[in-house]
Amino acid sequence: MEKYSWGHNRRFNSYPEYFKKIFGERIQKVSVNAGFSCPNRDGSVSIGGCIFCDNNAFNPSYCSNQKTIIQQIDEGILFHKIRYRRANKYLVYFQAFSNTYASIDILEKKYNEALNHPEVIGLIIGTRPDCVNIENLSLLKKISKKYFIAIEFGVESTNNKSLEIINRGHTFEQAVEAIELTAIHGLNTGGHFIFGLPEQTIDDMLESVKIISKLPLNTIKFHQLQILKNTKLFDLYENNEIKVKLFELDEYIDFIIKFTERLNPTFIIERFNAEVPPRYLQTKPWGELRLFEIQRMIEAEMEKRNTWQGKYFK
Repeated sequence: MEKYSWGHNRRFNSYPEYFKKIFGERIQKVSVNAGFSCPNRDGSVSIGGCIFCDNNAFNPSYCSNQKTIIQQIDEGILFHKIRYRRANKYLVYFQAFSNTYASIDILEKKYNEALNHPEVIGLIIGTRPDCVNIENLSLLKKISKKYFIAIEFGVESTNNKSLEIINRGHTFEQAVEAIELTAIHGLNTGGHFIFGLPEQTIDDMLESVKIISKLPLNTIKFHQLQILKNTKLFDLYENNEIKVKLFELDEYIDFIIKFTERLNPTFIIERFNAEVPPRYLQTKPWGELRLFEIQRMIEAEMEKRNTWQGKYFK
């Protein structure tokens, strides 16, 4: 692919630029907690959830299933208007737990409640690969005739041994099946991956880009492993019962650039790394650098190396 053929001067296929291209202006996501559960917590698949997970660490303060969806949207929009000021339209991000894990009647009711807000133009649905089927995807396909709809899957790894150790409760093959089924329904499809999980070397993670790049994804987001207090992973790590890869900042920047160079250049990268409020971390190996600061460092290093997304993609 010709360098920067996606139509802007950044060195990767940028999420904000993607929405500007679709809608002609900046679009902001507003998270909600709609009160869904997870089959990895309620006993349907497992109990306790993934060993790394603490939903409170990434849910904005205005998100609470004690509030109505509309109330959360209103508070979220107010928060973003004060912070960013540039967005006039919003996508509601059903973020907490598995947001296709309910009956069709409940799903339709909750989705429509969000879509009835006058400033909302679509939904992003965060879910698990084992929580989609023809019935709920058909509902979302119907909604997508009027609104922007995207399904975002927590895939986490292509390595089934890693998925088993973290108590993910599904295989990579199930993730592929869910992504392909969603794409067949004509819905925007996203994937989330974590770097540093057990049973993964840096070489293994770099090699996984070949598999990931073949998936029918529109968007992708990356997340360096972080060990959060009050999780099973924290206890296992503190007791030397599990081996993971915790990247130093310079090391991660080098890794993620090499990964991006090999990544399918048609994928839109939503983010290169993740952040949580410092109070959830026992140690802060990257200090208290914010998400956007690290992204700037990554882009500056890409500029220095004269490289870009997909440079070595085959």
